[in-house]
Amino acid sequence: MTVLVSVKINDGVVMAADSASSYASGMIYNNSRKIVNIREGLPVGVMVTGAGGIGNESFETLLKDLRQSFSDKSGGHAGAWLDPDSYTIESIARTMRHFLFEEKSVAHGASTWTKLRVCGYSAGRPLAEVWEINLMGNTCPPPACVQSEQQFGLRWDGEYEALDRLIFGLGTRFNEFAVKHGLSMEQAAELREKLVPELYELMFVEAMPIQDAVDLARYLAETTIGFIRFSVSRPKTVGGPVEIATITKHEGFQWVQCRPAQPASP
Repeated sequence: MTVLVSVKINDGVVMAADSASSYASGMIYNNSRKIVNIREGLPVGVMVTGAGGIGNESFETLLKDLRQSFSDKSGGHAGAWLDPDSYTIESIARTMRHFLFEEKSVAHGASTWTKLRVCGYSAGRPLAEVWEINLMGNTCPPPACVQSEQQFGLRWDGEYEALDRLIFGLGTRFNEFAVKHGLSMEQAAELREKLVPELYELMFVEAMPIQDAVDLARYLAETTIGFIRFSVSRPKTVGGPVEIATITKHEGFQWVQCRPAQPASP
């Protein structure tokens, strides 16, 4: 599990994530990298939540393998090279799905449960887009655009509870407890649909400066980490350092807060 936060505004996208990753063994490590610039020099990044890897390969390594192929016109993963003058975020998401699901996950029994969020600018476009890929065990639907160029706002994934309560005003189990206290499932869903717009806490405007979007993304990620840390009953599946990157039209992908690479021990 993890917490992913993206803030899409007029000037670009801010990506923030914690560093906790869980593996099939049940182990949780707090030094995973979940944000990757999918091709150096291009305004595109990807975030990962869910399983820490496929088989014996971490998602960080797999995405860097794909990044190498995206940059290598002469070889690498077949058909993966990105033409800087004509690529689209959709084409990146589709290639990523094929590589991670068809070539990797299926080869390991298609047991991977992971979501990837691809953020950035298609070649020559004025505004960013956000696409998602869902590896759901033995299925993986086609990538979906979850924020078009003209759509803006906050999106979070992984551990939902803290930010659902903060922004929607209702926890993730509202419907369950509404049914427990006498409502039908349909009535609970209808009540939630009515309450969320009234309780919703607006925390962004499309014209906010990129630095304020950075501060907001950091706050939301750290709020989730603190919520999980101090919750007595919840598994500690969120934690570690927060990493933050921005993607803007002219500056491209830039790290704001990033763990330095650790040299190997002598």
